[in-house]
Amino acid sequence: MMALLGRLAGPRCSSWRCLGVILRRTHSQTFTPVQRDGARQVARGGRLLTGYSHAQSRGQHTEGADPVEVDVKRLEGEDDGIVEVLMCRHKARNALGHVFLSQMKELVSTLSGDSVVRVIVFRSLVPGVFCAGADLKERALMNNSESDLFVHGLRSLMTQIASLPMPTIAAIDGFALGGGLELALACDLRTAAYSAQMGLIETTRGLLPGAGGSQRLPRVVGITRAKELIFTGKRVGGQTALEMGLINRAVEQNQTGDAAYREALCLAREILPQAPIALRMAKEAMNRGVEVDISSAMAIERMCYARVIPTRDRQEGMAAFIEKRPPRYTGQ
Repeated sequence: MMALLGRLAGPRCSSWRCLGVILRRTHSQTFTPVQRDGARQVARGGRLLTGYSHAQSRGQHTEGADPVEVDVKRLEGEDDGIVEVLMCRHKARNALGHVFLSQMKELVSTLSGDSVVRVIVFRSLVPGVFCAGADLKERALMNNSESDLFVHGLRSLMTQIASLPMPTIAAIDGFALGGGLELALACDLRTAAYSAQMGLIETTRGLLPGAGGSQRLPRVVGITRAKELIFTGKRVGGQTALEMGLINRAVEQNQTGDAAYREALCLAREILPQAPIALRMAKEAMNRGVEVDISSAMAIERMCYARVIPTRDRQEGMAAFIEKRPPRYTGQ
């Protein structure tokens, strides 16, 4: 990446050619319309079921098909553009097993290319749990090679989530341990109940965080705090997580056990009115910029900014300001 940026920053490289090189992948993900095909089915209440489950409703499945462990819901009306990823592996507390991993990867891949999606909220339908981490019962049956391949799949999933072009929010209403916290760390923003418990506890099991946690946690809370949390396997509640910057917002848990989700939905509604292309380019600029030196980061910012200049949304934003009215962004 550094070598590439060095070449791009040279005097013989035009800004438009640089833009094409650095943003080719983002451009294809962000602005290619996706047709809603027959594999997707809308059930009652606006819930959208994905083709991987072959299910007509959550918790029901055809003979021989895997049970639905990850589902998706598109909100409607004023919340149109917000999508919820629903983790619903009730019997295993959303533990990261083969079926869960496969369904989540396919769903994330589908959402990644959907230009209609503006914000994604990851939440659990299992009371008291966000995600309990790796499925240790499945892992116990794997040999060394199989275990390595499976963890590589988990790491790939977290990278997929982190690479989603639109803003993502994790709503932590219960335990988020090991791989569960790694999933939340792959999201852009996190809300949690004060009663939630979060931690990378792998060292207490003879392991280390292997799905990106050893890299993402230091980038979120700082290297010394990350080392303390990982070396000790310590769990922290919502208040401590908020103070150290692990989460963005913390709330008191409610009687229905979904306070963090409700706060995540409020946050999603704050993001929803903003220009979709600008949001995606801002995310791209920040995510890529923090990985390089400041000079290269400024070049990335310039290229991302250049991508929003010709958009209709930018023109609408300027017109709305002059006319003193709310903007109506279309993502074009």
